[in-house]
Amino acid sequence: MSTAVSPDLRRIWRGARIPLALVALIFGAGALLLLGRGEQTHGALEPGSYEPGGAHALAKLLRDQGVDLRTAHTMAEADDAVGQNATLLVTQPDLVPAKRLDAMRRGSADVVLVAPGAVTLHDSLPLVRRESDNDVGTLSPQCTVAAAVAAGDVTLGGTGYAAPGARSCYPGEDGGGTLLQLADAGGTTTLLGSAAPLTNSRLAAQGNAALALRLLGAHPRLVWYLPSVSDPGLDDTRKSIFDLIPAGWYYGAAQAGIAVVLLALWRARRLGPVVTEPLPIVVRAAETAEGRARLYRRAKAADHAGETLRKAARTRLRTALGLPRDADPAALVASVSERTGRAANDVGAVLYGPPVTGDAELVRLAGELDRVEREAGRT
Repeated sequence: MSTAVSPDLRRIWRGARIPLALVALIFGAGALLLLGRGEQTHGALEPGSYEPGGAHALAKLLRDQGVDLRTAHTMAEADDAVGQNATLLVTQPDLVPAKRLDAMRRGSADVVLVAPGAVTLHDSLPLVRRESDNDVGTLSPQCTVAAAVAAGDVTLGGTGYAAPGARSCYPGEDGGGTLLQLADAGGTTTLLGSAAPLTNSRLAAQGNAALALRLLGAHPRLVWYLPSVSDPGLDDTRKSIFDLIPAGWYYGAAQAGIAVVLLALWRARRLGPVVTEPLPIVVRAAETAEGRARLYRRAKAADHAGETLRKAARTRLRTALGLPRDADPAALVASVSERTGRAANDVGAVLYGPPVTGDAELVRLAGELDRVEREAGRT
């Protein structure tokens, strides 16, 4: 049994087969390219990253020169890889605690720090000071450091540094060397003001490749350490967000707060003496009492209304009998009983009895309180 294909389906297939073939070819070529490039990483100065800010090109050059390049993303990996025959590159030194960074520096032959900030300078390199912040551009060495002299002009800039006894290269427009080399015991520590000469996008320009190869390829092994805030080795020494805020921000916030307070004091309304003025209307006390009574009735709060009546009666009786405001119930009951001739139990039941449970009891209570007050001398 054969199945016939409609002419419409044949026409649709003839029109769509060429675009479908092109799409399949594009996807196939993309898959081959991805497979051919192998596993990649992403991020600034990542040795496996092909991005403009990555460092795959430099990593390949170093490996072609016979350098054993070991990438470390955690402090534990960096500690295991460093040695006296190794160069240590730290891409974000400010994230590494001072004690751990100093220990890795002592355990390595040479150290290269990329754009160390105030934290690293204060804790690990106290003799080094920041001189300036410069734009990245083409700079001349103007020093005697072998790697800089061999490389010639390079693309550098960023932070300019200065330190007594250090060799300063590639001075920026505002002063300070954007490459500073310090002599350590058995090796050197080099500070780069910017990562520009190490990146894929800048490596082929000027003498960037020559400078990078001489700084990082002087020893058989290179430990490429990329610290990050997710490094579990930093948990015990990680600083809070408040420790990372520069001190200038706190001073600025304090000044802004003082300015706001002074502005508020300046613009605040000056309050003078109290000025009396007649009320627009006069409301009789009886109307107020009736309105409040209606609210109690609507809320079915007979017990609350009864206690309000008792409290007011007790206050008036203390005044009439000359008792202090804080006289205890026993003294008030005894005084009222003596003045009216009523039994103390009856007076206590009226003034301090159980809560009323309905409107009828509330009316009876109001009458009893009124009689007690009249008999006590309140008319």
